[in-house]
Amino acid sequence: MTHTNFTIFHPSVFVLLGIPGLEAYHVWLSIPFCLMYITAVLGNSILIAVIITERNLHEPMYFFLSMLAITDILLSTTTVPKALAIFWLHAHDIAFDACVTQVFFVHMMFVGESAILLAMAFDRFVAICIPLHYKTMLTWPVVGRIAVAIVTRSFCIIFPVIFLLNRLPFCWTNVIPHSYCEHIGVARLACADITINIWYGFSVPIVMVILDVILIAVSYSLILRAVFRLPSQDARHKALSTCGSHLCVILMFYVPSFFTLLTHRFGHNIPRHVHILLANLYVVVPPMLNPIVYGVKTKQIQDGVVHRFFGIMAWCSASSLG
Repeated sequence: MTHTNFTIFHPSVFVLLGIPGLEAYHVWLSIPFCLMYITAVLGNSILIAVIITERNLHEPMYFFLSMLAITDILLSTTTVPKALAIFWLHAHDIAFDACVTQVFFVHMMFVGESAILLAMAFDRFVAICIPLHYKTMLTWPVVGRIAVAIVTRSFCIIFPVIFLLNRLPFCWTNVIPHSYCEHIGVARLACADITINIWYGFSVPIVMVILDVILIAVSYSLILRAVFRLPSQDARHKALSTCGSHLCVILMFYVPSFFTLLTHRFGHNIPRHVHILLANLYVVVPPMLNPIVYGVKTKQIQDGVVHRFFGIMAWCSASSLG
């Protein structure tokens, strides 16, 4: 298969190389990626199922958590199966429209997850700092509007990327040195000025995410101030434990993303395969760890999983006896 194709406008396909420089290790790399992906999809699916079926989890906090789980499944499913196809089947080709669609969903899930984490921080702020108004402020209609706002904001921020890519002529090569399509990586293949793509691709989503980070930081500074003013040590411990899992998820999302961004922007001496390996880990490791963190740190979810497990076991036993 040739890895170069010249065309005047849009190529019919792009060629994803996987992880250049580590081609000999693709099969071995696919094993942990596959296991992490299965863990991410299974863990988040169980989390969603428990939240839906357990009535005591029908609260705004767990509704936002289910949105986070759905986003994690979509983010990893948008990228990992294609990477595994490259590693196992040497299926390097991806259609132009499919590549642009992948770009859209990868970036939309990233911006959406940031907004969901902000909504969860707001939920904890209201619950701890002004608990008497929690039920009146975070009613289900309000929660629904927040969810619609999250989806709408993410869509509106990333949707212009489709037009920014479609306007470009690709008359040089169609080879993408990556395992999935991302905005700037695709735009750099164009034989035209991509200044608008670079400015929009880096500035608009990053500014929105940084704004989310600032608002989350403000929320948690107010939460911590309120917690340490509580008279009872047990009350302080309970309040901190309810926020502990959320803080872990926030760190797992933002620290790798900013580290990847900084290495991509300033780490010119870092080998390309390291950049791509980090980008692949970023789309699968946080989705894998998020349900584990919430399962370990949230007693209500632990109880819900145990209840569902024994319910399924009882149903299987009754079916076998029948």
